[in-house]
Amino acid sequence: MKFENAEQVMQNREVHQALVRWLYQLADDELVLGHRDSEWLGLCPDIEGDVAFSSVAQDEVGHAVLYFDLLHELGEPDPDNMAYERSVGDRFNATLVARDNGDWAYSVARHFLYDLFDDLRLEAMSDSSYLPLKQGVAKIRREEFYHLLHMRTWFVRLGQAGGEAGERLAAGVRKVWNDLADLFDFGPYEEVLLKSGIISFGSEELKRRWTERVRELFAEARLEWPGEFPEAELKGRRGEHGEEMKNLLSTMTEVYDLDPAARW
Repeated sequence: MKFENAEQVMQNREVHQALVRWLYQLADDELVLGHRDSEWLGLCPDIEGDVAFSSVAQDEVGHAVLYFDLLHELGEPDPDNMAYERSVGDRFNATLVARDNGDWAYSVARHFLYDLFDDLRLEAMSDSSYLPLKQGVAKIRREEFYHLLHMRTWFVRLGQAGGEAGERLAAGVRKVWNDLADLFDFGPYEEVLLKSGIISFGSEELKRRWTERVRELFAEARLEWPGEFPEAELKGRRGEHGEEMKNLLSTMTEVYDLDPAARW
């Protein structure tokens, strides 16, 4: 099964529904994490980190725009509308990316463990049956490679430093761990995505590959393995979000809400 363009997908109602929901997950993850990254501007512990986080923030938001453009081609509203006008219950990002930034160690742990997840998720789409998605993923993977490299360096550096740095990183990992079950939720249409070839492997296989890679990095960073993920308190992939997400949306849409019809 191959889909060369949006028109071909829209002729298959089941695949169209599954692909739209999947793209919203991808776009919302990247937009929300990009916004959190931007909050580090001027606050990072060194100027290299400041420049890097600013660059990563721009890339993540750019990836969200790419996914929103694909959604628009599939009949969804324009990208600005999707980014700024949807209610909190219509957002399908993982709870993890909406959490407040906390301290530096938590932000590094969150980003690194998310980037590893995203790297494998992109791999699952690298030969997607939907050609526009496959082409977009090829571009995104080139940029995400450097995000992962940067965050891996910080993750291992903090862990190997020991002392307060190591303790803060371990605490950050424990906090991230509470939100991972929700991150690995592919939403209600995973079977359709697999059957139609939109993705080549599902959430269980992604979790297996992720665990294999993360265990090696934990050993290098001198961290103890926290064990199985606990059950998620909130299911962001199903539109369940807490106060942190509501506050983030209020800040992120502050300028847009002044005049939604304005063109810049």
